[in-house]
Amino acid sequence: MSIQNNYVAIMAGGIGSRFWPVSKTRMPKQFLDMLGVGRTLIQSTYDRFKHIIPQENIFIITNRLYVDIVRQQIPDIPDCNILREPFRKNTAPTASFATYKIKAVNPDANILFTPSDQLITDERSYERNIYEAFDFVNRNDSILTFGIKPNRPEVNYGYIQFEQAEDSQDDKILKVKTFTEKPNLELAKTFLKSGDFLWNSGILAWNANTFVKILERSLPDLYDVFQQIETVIGTPGEVQDIEHLYMQCTNVSIDYGILERNNSVYVLPAYFGWTDLGNWDAIYNNVEKDYLGNAVLGSRDVLVIDANNCLVRLPEGKTAILQGLENFIVVDSEDALLICHKSNRHQIKNYLSELRRNFGDKYL
Repeated sequence: MSIQNNYVAIMAGGIGSRFWPVSKTRMPKQFLDMLGVGRTLIQSTYDRFKHIIPQENIFIITNRLYVDIVRQQIPDIPDCNILREPFRKNTAPTASFATYKIKAVNPDANILFTPSDQLITDERSYERNIYEAFDFVNRNDSILTFGIKPNRPEVNYGYIQFEQAEDSQDDKILKVKTFTEKPNLELAKTFLKSGDFLWNSGILAWNANTFVKILERSLPDLYDVFQQIETVIGTPGEVQDIEHLYMQCTNVSIDYGILERNNSVYVLPAYFGWTDLGNWDAIYNNVEKDYLGNAVLGSRDVLVIDANNCLVRLPEGKTAILQGLENFIVVDSEDALLICHKSNRHQIKNYLSELRRNFGDKYL
């Protein structure tokens, strides 16, 4: 297998509404330094792959609204490697678009499809797993997903149940038995106790030709749309033609539309210090805290009095006094303020729906 056949497609088109009021439509979380490390999430993801894959083989797929932001934050990436989705149509169309565009460059491409909003702490293990994934999909007509061993009954992740090792094609790679979307707490506890469930990381790998065959079986309507898109890639009218055809795409996730409908999906149990940065709680768990458990990001001019286990993020140069709060999220931006108990962090999207009903989209 030639390393020149290995590609990565980084998803960077979401809004990240769970990180309101910092993440908004005009500047979503993937383009922000959410962890206070001096690099945005997409920059950190891109940096991670520069040492694994030839830079010309790294693609970023984003909404057309964010193309200029990608150019600004990743100046090294060729413009042709920024894939512009005209509309948000969920992850199955996104994966299809990335695959067909990369396939037009290299019909033998092995593709890693990954979010841009994950924290990886053990990059050496990550790199090793990436190479294992490319080798597997190069040799097998299968989709490979990365599974993370759960250490708690988490209700905000999807789960992958795997079959026993003797049924797998490789010693370390296991056949997927079932996918389960975010379970309730009791079910999550059962999954954790059983020992044959992994968290679904959302990181996937496939060979381009394999993906097209699986897409035809799983989502024939979407396959028909992308067969038409394939004919306009590289033509003078590509952007306009794709925009017209993209409207016909089914709004469906890759998990539901493709993975759950196929028996040729495998999972690689991975151990590389993975965290999905999906909400403020994930940020809190991965940043420095004081002796009372308070994490302060952005402005450091925060006076904490009789408060503990809080996450505070303020714009640089802003001063605040935090007194008497326990387990709260306090996030300020230039035009909006969030004060929310941690136990209600998963309701932020619902709160934003209420905000929209009362004030329109101006704060979103």
